[in-house]
Amino acid sequence: MNIHEDLHWRGLIADCTDTPGLLQRLGTSPVTLYCGFDPTADSLHVGSLVPLLALRRFQLAGHHPIAVAGGATGSIGDPSGKSAERQLLTRDQLAANIAAVKPQLARLLDFDTKQNPARLVDNADWTAGVSFLDFLRDIGKHFTVNQMVAKESVRARMEDREVGISYTEFSYMLLQAFDFFHLCKNLNCELQIGGSDQWGNITAGMDLIRKKLNSPAFGLTLPLITKADGTKFGKTESGTVWLDAKRTSVYRLYQFWINTDDRDVIRYLKFFTFLSKEEIEAIEAQHKENPGARVAHKTLAKAATDLIHGENATAEAMRASEILFGGDLKGISETTFNEIIGEVPTKEVEKSKLGGAGLPLVEVLVHSGLCPSKGQARKDIEGGGVNVNNVRETSATHAVTANDLLFGKHLLLRKGKKNYVVVTAKS
Repeated sequence: MNIHEDLHWRGLIADCTDTPGLLQRLGTSPVTLYCGFDPTADSLHVGSLVPLLALRRFQLAGHHPIAVAGGATGSIGDPSGKSAERQLLTRDQLAANIAAVKPQLARLLDFDTKQNPARLVDNADWTAGVSFLDFLRDIGKHFTVNQMVAKESVRARMEDREVGISYTEFSYMLLQAFDFFHLCKNLNCELQIGGSDQWGNITAGMDLIRKKLNSPAFGLTLPLITKADGTKFGKTESGTVWLDAKRTSVYRLYQFWINTDDRDVIRYLKFFTFLSKEEIEAIEAQHKENPGARVAHKTLAKAATDLIHGENATAEAMRASEILFGGDLKGISETTFNEIIGEVPTKEVEKSKLGGAGLPLVEVLVHSGLCPSKGQARKDIEGGGVNVNNVRETSATHAVTANDLLFGKHLLLRKGKKNYVVVTAKS
């Protein structure tokens, strides 16, 4: 299966400017292609994965991928798919965001292979020395306002008379076209890929290349991912799902994939993993036969989290997930337990109170907020509904001592199946 057939089977082709021509070109020799990532935040999010993994798919097929960090375009803001203008970022903010995003791009592309190493470039490098007048003369003259207004991303905003579109955002298309032209001229880049909302920007770049270089160029867009229930992909109740573990913990990322709607899970295996057609079809058959086993969800969660954070971090997230479903704490590492601390309520207690005979468990339960009163705490304990470090405790006279603390400072309390609190002892 060639790269085009693979993308088609995975449902990753929304549009292509010249499918026969691109197929012929891909079958002739390796192609250099690029995709841009504007640093509007200090982390990419899971919605960025589709184009980023597409670059990786092309690389695995022998082609030459370029990831463009948009130091220039990011200072303007792409109007595509936006109902209002983005807040402009300062140069310092952009620089900080690019520095944070670059390692995420590097994690998913191979920059070390000798055959077809990926390249990471910043479009601020080739726009910095171009004056406004030179840009208008050399680039702007090749576009008509009629042509630009006809683009969907521009027209949609112009039809909203209350919001409209600023000249700044209106010019974004020219900057992205300039990127494609520059990369084609200097790095022999013939193909640009991006989300389906980038179609107008991509074709603008192709027009510029044709007019200035008289060279063929191609564009391929990827579908914008939707969820079966109609909600936005990459969003949860707590907000955007980021690739940076400091913004979205590895545990939460793993849970994001685990909680995929049954109707979406096979599609997402195609979109977000490098599992083969045969492997995914086998998983699909298992999923249909026994959806309760959640084989597809577990495979998706592990594969996607492995890609983003590595196998060790994924293993810790899986272990934390097991623990929050009542799993044994034996052998747990402090790193894994720290994942849990970030996901459940925490309460502090003075460590001195746990010395000697310790603190009655009923008092700890009330202090933690798991029980409203000592009387209720006794009933919950005697009814078998209380666990200390995931071990059921049925004695209402049990006392918590320093010996119960994990890593000398934490106690994991659970009431019922899902109500957890981490009690941390402070000196």
